[in-house]
Amino acid sequence: MRFDVFTLFPGIFESPLKESMLKRAIESGLLEVQLHNIRDYAEGRHQVTDDYPYGGGGGMVMKPEPIFTAVEAVLGLEMRNAELGMRNETDSEFRTPHSEFPNSDFPIILLTPQGRPFDQQMAVELAQYDRVALICGRYEGFDERIREHLATDEISIGDYVLTGGELAALVVVDAVIRLKPGVLGDPTGASDDSHASGLLEYPHFTRPPEFRGWRVPEILLSGDHAKVDRWRREQALLRTWRRRPDLLDRAELSELDRAFLRQLVQE
Repeated sequence: MRFDVFTLFPGIFESPLKESMLKRAIESGLLEVQLHNIRDYAEGRHQVTDDYPYGGGGGMVMKPEPIFTAVEAVLGLEMRNAELGMRNETDSEFRTPHSEFPNSDFPIILLTPQGRPFDQQMAVELAQYDRVALICGRYEGFDERIREHLATDEISIGDYVLTGGELAALVVVDAVIRLKPGVLGDPTGASDDSHASGLLEYPHFTRPPEFRGWRVPEILLSGDHAKVDRWRREQALLRTWRRRPDLLDRAELSELDRAFLRQLVQE
């Protein structure tokens, strides 16, 4: 899977992409992250990428020209030429309008606090694509024409504001790529995670069986896999009920699950 990341600060990505799961995914060919410096596509000697907002106000706004040019050069012309065999990529006068971007093949996503909340279901949806473009915001945000005529979606990783979209882009890359087969060491690892089933994950224990007087639950040492599975399910329900009861409204629950929750309420 390939991510094209458009950013003013590509150096922010260097260390995370060279560590742990992301590093292994890149080395194994399961992940490709291409970083594109928006400033390289800005005109003029100073390569200006932001300007004062019309109507006044504090802060700066990211200009449309460098972002449109960057995305069209990396995605637009390439896609148009591949599909129609028209125009050479070196033709600087040729621009692909937003209406011709094949949205289903190449999501073009703005990372912005104004976007729809990023969750596990959205990660699953993005994992179905072979290629995704991420545009990292900075300053006071984007010129509105970028939202209206270039992006196909907007994502927020939470109800707070960061100094830029780079960290959010890394969150999206990490959450999505771990859903691809072969990325995690455990083939079923992603399916057991919190939110994957609609619930928070059950507690985990490992050796030693006793630490400072705190023992591992005996059922986990019993060897009875059916009982262990039911204990884990009930613990996931309990943890979700205590910490994120809102998730239970959307989770797929069996009658056995519902009976356990009714018992919790009664107690």
